[in-house]
Amino acid sequence: MEIRFWELDFLRGIAVVMMIVFHFLWDLNYFGIIQQPLYVGFWGLFQKITAISFLLLVGICLTISHNNAVAEKIGYKMKFLKRGARIFGLGLLITLMTFIFVPQGTIIFGVLHLIGASIILSILFVKLKYANALLGIAFIAIGAYLQALVFNFPWLVWLGFLFRGFYTFDYYPLLPWFGVILIGIFLGNMLYKNAGRAISIKQMQKPIFANKFEWLGRHSLVIYFIHQPVLIALLLIAQQFL
Repeated sequence: MEIRFWELDFLRGIAVVMMIVFHFLWDLNYFGIIQQPLYVGFWGLFQKITAISFLLLVGICLTISHNNAVAEKIGYKMKFLKRGARIFGLGLLITLMTFIFVPQGTIIFGVLHLIGASIILSILFVKLKYANALLGIAFIAIGAYLQALVFNFPWLVWLGFLFRGFYTFDYYPLLPWFGVILIGIFLGNMLYKNAGRAISIKQMQKPIFANKFEWLGRHSLVIYFIHQPVLIALLLIAQQFL
């Protein structure tokens, strides 16, 4: 049985709200309603914090799932493989949808591709525990180095090798972003041990407003899929009255 911790759903819910805010601004830019640079300055930092928050929580939850499986003496590899394949498959669905409707920005390897692939890859790393901190930093450093380069072949774009003329609406290659998930696995082993919290948070009572964010956090995948069509529909309707 999966163990849920309210604070993780709460933090994921906050990240969901941040994602919706950023994508709403992106849509306003895309439809020419505003002209706001989104990948530099405050909004660039806002976008990176949002992505990092999601991915750290992915790593933490993978650790909890692994440790819980070990405690119950059940296998986790097939579970991770199935979960990763399902999420990666949803990423491929987004690839297909963007190829059909907005081919100029087809999403080749977006955040769902990353999370799905990372869940599968984590089978090799989740037992390493504390070594994942160093590996995560190394992967991030390699990815940062690759982002400054341009290559003449497209085959490794999923890994972080950008090629000339490449453009996509959403791009999260394994390097550097898998490194963030590895750091999340490390944090999970620091903060959640033996299927429980390593640090008591009794003194931090759950806020009254936390339930709303928890709900968003528990349904983050569904919200990820529907929020953009809803936002775009609302903008198109609003334009008819402006």
